[in-house]
Amino acid sequence: MLQELTIKDFAIIDSLNIDFMANMTVLTGETGAGKSIIIDALGLLSGGRGSQEFIRKDAKKMVLQGLFIPAKQSNTLIKLDQLGIGHDDNSVILQREIHRSGKNICRINGMLVNTSTLKSIGETLVDIHGQNEHQELMQQDKHLGMLDEYIKNDIQTLTSKYQDAFEQYQNLHKLQVKRQTNQNEWAQRLDMLHFQKDEIESADLIENEEELLSAEKERLENFQTINQSLDASYQALSGEDENTVDRVGVAMSNMQKIDNLDSEYKELAERLSSAYYMLQDASSDLLRQLDALEWDEQRLNEIENRLEIIVQLKHKYGDSVEKILTYLKTISEELFEMEATEGTADNLDNQVNLAKKEAQKIADKLTKTRKKAALVLQKEVHKQLSELYMDKAIFEVKFETLSQLNNSGQDKVEFYIQTNVGETMGPLAKIASGGELSRMMLALKTIFSKTQGVTSIIFDEVDTGVSGRVAQAIAEKISQIAQNSQVLCITHLPQVAAISEHHYFISKEVIGERTETSIKLLSKEERIQEIARMLAGSEITKLTVKHAEELLNMAQKNN
Repeated sequence: MLQELTIKDFAIIDSLNIDFMANMTVLTGETGAGKSIIIDALGLLSGGRGSQEFIRKDAKKMVLQGLFIPAKQSNTLIKLDQLGIGHDDNSVILQREIHRSGKNICRINGMLVNTSTLKSIGETLVDIHGQNEHQELMQQDKHLGMLDEYIKNDIQTLTSKYQDAFEQYQNLHKLQVKRQTNQNEWAQRLDMLHFQKDEIESADLIENEEELLSAEKERLENFQTINQSLDASYQALSGEDENTVDRVGVAMSNMQKIDNLDSEYKELAERLSSAYYMLQDASSDLLRQLDALEWDEQRLNEIENRLEIIVQLKHKYGDSVEKILTYLKTISEELFEMEATEGTADNLDNQVNLAKKEAQKIADKLTKTRKKAALVLQKEVHKQLSELYMDKAIFEVKFETLSQLNNSGQDKVEFYIQTNVGETMGPLAKIASGGELSRMMLALKTIFSKTQGVTSIIFDEVDTGVSGRVAQAIAEKISQIAQNSQVLCITHLPQVAAISEHHYFISKEVIGERTETSIKLLSKEERIQEIARMLAGSEITKLTVKHAEELLNMAQKNN
């Protein structure tokens, strides 16, 4: 659900911080008070197109922030994981700033993102429906996905199998096209990959080998210097002419004779003793290094030849041994794929045909499952429309078989509607009547809201153009949708306002020389007064207030 919305310097709003609750919330107020501006802010926050025109006059930037709590294992959290955006407490904070300079800053849980990413997350959280904004229900290319979402538990495994089979077919088909496009290029590429793979493998490279060889080469090239330094050091410590170790030993022995006479003598004796034994160890190590030191001109030549091979391979395949080995892995995989289809063209064609038949077989099952589900959906929609006093309307899910398989199968799906007896059945997106459009949208949204998992559904005056029993039916339908998703609703209908669990009143006033919008959560008594205003207009009578109280009490009793 949308838990909190912060708006700053947006249109005529100076600063608003709104706490929202679960289930159904209505926003009412006089025309022009700023109700739709709040919904516009949510639209921008969820990735809608922004503009500097939204920034409040004299402000440098506008800031929007929303705190959402999506359901566990929701599409929102799955997408966040795919994008590498953390959500430790399962909350999602969307933030957007638009500056006068044109700078547009978007963040999700503190991470900077582009507008496209913000929109991809926002559309899983917020679903806005306006009188003239059809959104998903009015977009034909979304209908197949909505049908699949409606039956996701029945179709999930089948869809996964199809996508695996389709991917296999696509990969083989690409190889087929690649090979058919130019047989010579195919053969040349195959020969080149074989040559490169053999050349790199024959070198038998080892990670970090170049560094180890270079170090060994440097030691061999400096053999004389190393030998002289080791010998001079050994002679200085243990040589016949000057034996430093023995001299330190003499000093140590003399100090040990008097170390019991004074604590400072004892400390000096201990230090000399430590130095003596350390020098003895160093002398032994120097002698061992001298004995082990050996000039090997053949080994130096081997190292130089080996390093030259590595240099030549680096010029061709990468600037390090690690990159050469990575390149070897890449071409080996490509070579494996090409050799897997090597042979006659007929053999590759057979593999493609078999893969296509397998994908087609699963696509046929998908179509059958979808058509069966579509019949159930049609019945559910008719039931919903009947409750909205459109019992003569006919809803149909039309299927068209595509000429080519795609990632979702072979089906093109579009929702059709006939609103009145004798009229022609037509695409849902082309319905002209605002009242019929509202009811059609509510009927579908009632059904799809159970499976779509959108955090917040927003209705912006979708009840315009209706009254009487239809208005009451729409109110009940919106309330029904709110049982599965949080619903925010801007309305001018008292029936809709009365049936909600929470009621905000939007107003504006002139402070100084500026117009400012404010929002207030109404108590029951305040709700009665507001519903009375919606019923009667400017002049509220005792009878109107009584009617409003009765409408509110009946609505709350039925909830």
